[in-house]
Amino acid sequence: MNFELTEEQRLMRETARSFARDRIAPLVKEDEKAHRFRPEIVREMGELGFFGAVIDEAFGGTGAGFVASVLMTMEIAQVSASWGLPFNMQTMGPGLTIQRWGTQGQKSRYIPGLVTGDTLGCFAITEPNTGSDVASMLTEAKPTRGGFILNGQKTWISQAHVADIALVYAITDRSKKHSGISCFIVDMKKTPGIATAAIEDKFGLFCAPTGEIFFQDAFVPEENLLGKVNEGFKICMSMLDSTRLSCAARAVAVGKACLDEAARYSKERVQFGKPISSFQMVQADLVQMFVEHEAARLLVLRAAASRDTGNARNSLEVSTAKYFAAETAVHAANTAMKILGSYGFSNEYPVGRLLRDAKSFQIVEGTSNIQKMIIARNLLETY
Repeated sequence: MNFELTEEQRLMRETARSFARDRIAPLVKEDEKAHRFRPEIVREMGELGFFGAVIDEAFGGTGAGFVASVLMTMEIAQVSASWGLPFNMQTMGPGLTIQRWGTQGQKSRYIPGLVTGDTLGCFAITEPNTGSDVASMLTEAKPTRGGFILNGQKTWISQAHVADIALVYAITDRSKKHSGISCFIVDMKKTPGIATAAIEDKFGLFCAPTGEIFFQDAFVPEENLLGKVNEGFKICMSMLDSTRLSCAARAVAVGKACLDEAARYSKERVQFGKPISSFQMVQADLVQMFVEHEAARLLVLRAAASRDTGNARNSLEVSTAKYFAAETAVHAANTAMKILGSYGFSNEYPVGRLLRDAKSFQIVEGTSNIQKMIIARNLLETY
């Protein structure tokens, strides 16, 4: 396997690294404390081409590929996991899914704005009583003249209350269970019958807005159906193969940030007359963090490279990367907290934030247990 990056990939990674250092890093502490989301940063990321790597040039993208996208995601998320999220909300989720399943009109209408960041996107699957069991969703879309009427509620939706458009998954034939789900492109700002509410009190990802969506007789025109009626579950699973990959890249980045913080601190902290980095147990912790990070990073790059070679559904590689990256990010954060001791427990250092953000990766885009189920199913099919 060739691990060499192309010149374009290196340039895109360096651009993202500089942007994270110069634009995001100076604001992190202040914005985390205020739980502040800055839409102008999304637009600036769009202007730099961050969201166009997986999008065709015909719709404003660069077509640079999935490896380029995860490289940029890692650089941004190493400074702030919250600001790694727009990669999913803009194009790894809505943009790429519309590109794969949409009509020419849908692609031309919606994708360019998502790429530039002028349009904020989201996707809505989760409900108060529906998480891993997607088929149990209650939100319904009933056919009517010229379109569909949406009724129901979605929760824990990233960018719900700031999004301009959303991919909304709803039941169109309950008798068919998961085969009776459809997907709709919903105009969040101009559609009567839609209300949103922010979820203000959450454990981490403070600069990434999260909220609820309420649909009460909201009309969605027929031309906003994505794909065919009752094709939504297939569309959803293909979308998650992309968003899970991006999520895994963010987890890798958080693990690297934990390693960097712990290693730096261990060389500065003196106990018993010498830096704690000279203690073998601290070295053992750092080594394990490093090895796990390298393994997670390579799993993510392998999954991304697989997509770049035309493997549109590489669920096993993606779930393997997402599961391992999430678990190792949490382990890295816990270890960094242990090495920093009381200072890790203090908001003076970022380790507390990294631990809170790391926990999200075991939950979002399919829990770690869901990833293990996917891996097990694929594994057992080979025997």
